Amino acid sequence: MDQQVSAELKQNRITEFMKLMPLTLQLAGLSLADPARPFTPDQIEGRAMSVRMAYKAARALVKDIGENGA
Repeated sequence: MDQQVSAELKQNRITEFMKLMPLTLQLAGLSLADPARPFTPDQIEGRAMSVRMAYKAARALVKDIGENGA
């Protein structure tokens, strides 16, 4: 039964992440990659950290708007 709840919780988190993805990417402000010059592993790691921080900001923004209005 705990696995069922755990799987449901994971699915809800993934759904929330995907719904916030457009706002998250706008807040991260990352440029698109040049197909001729792929990112290095360090650049990818840096971009992933930017997306993580932007996701936290997007989530906090949506939560604040939900609690306090726009």
